[in-house]
Amino acid sequence: MNFQARKRRAAAAAKTAGLDGLLLTHLPDVRYLCGFTGSNAVLAMAGGRAVLFTDGRYTAQAKAEAVGTQIVIANKPALPLACEWLVAKGVARCGFDAAHTTVAALEAMRKAVPAKQRRSMFVASESFVARLREVKDTDEIAKIRKAALLGCQLFDEMLGYLRPGLAETAVAAELEYAARLAGAEAMSFETIVASGERSALPHGRASTAKLPRRGFVTMDFGVVLDGYMSDMTRTVHLGKALPGEREVYDAVLEAQEAAVAAVAPGVTAGDVDEAARSVLRRVGLDKFFTHSTGHGVGLEIHEGPRLAAKQTQPLKAGMVITIEPGVYMPGKFGLRIEDMVLVTASGGEVLTPSVKAWIEL
Repeated sequence: MNFQARKRRAAAAAKTAGLDGLLLTHLPDVRYLCGFTGSNAVLAMAGGRAVLFTDGRYTAQAKAEAVGTQIVIANKPALPLACEWLVAKGVARCGFDAAHTTVAALEAMRKAVPAKQRRSMFVASESFVARLREVKDTDEIAKIRKAALLGCQLFDEMLGYLRPGLAETAVAAELEYAARLAGAEAMSFETIVASGERSALPHGRASTAKLPRRGFVTMDFGVVLDGYMSDMTRTVHLGKALPGEREVYDAVLEAQEAAVAAVAPGVTAGDVDEAARSVLRRVGLDKFFTHSTGHGVGLEIHEGPRLAAKQTQPLKAGMVITIEPGVYMPGKFGLRIEDMVLVTASGGEVLTPSVKAWIEL
């Protein structure tokens, strides 16, 4: 990981926006720029200099992880101390990420600087680092690829475990236990297992409901390896399908594969969304597709870009996105199919190659 190059790009983006400093408190951004993974961190940047402020719990950890970054072990709250450092370095306009800064934190930032600078110094700005994080480098792609393949392995193992009568929570627990045994440091998010009528819930987190003798089971999950996350969804069917269920599944699969095929540098996020949505519109199912088609994945489970209707952001090589259309019919059933896709110079590479064809157990 070339943290120095990342810091230079962040500083250059800030300078272009008319800022001479940055104050970073969102932990994934801090990790991206200097490698530090602790739970208390502020990264202050002034021109080409960057200083990590943390507390005494992380003295050894900061030294080991934040190589090439000056470290200050704070004996008082790190945020105001970082603000004082920025003032001392002559920063007059300091950008901060409004999306991840609370009103209380902003008030503390302002109190830490001289009264004459309180209204002018801190400038709410877009997250320059979040934008940088959208395009992954070679090291990041390797980590994400490994996490994605572990997810595929877990899904394959779960096919031999699923059976009617198991509680959804038991399925989630078995999957998460297997993930830990395989080396995952955490799950990317709370595992979704939704079966029978509950499969119509797009975010139907695992409940005590029992898997049905006949019906869909949707599993949406991901793992974290070395800080980087995976995300995939597969839907299988227990028992013999009723008329219409297979047709809906095939339509969602066609929509998902159409969106995957649309991925390429320069194609807009909205174009990829439309590729999926148009397939479902053609067969009258688009009204049951109630969320966006996908999102970026990396150090966080939801990053840019957002793949949704009318999104004009063009895709770039190195982005890692999800493609996850679904159909949800309240009181009946629902299903979703999701892959992670790497945007390459020539198109898209599926990072989650587990089978997507109809599976009836």
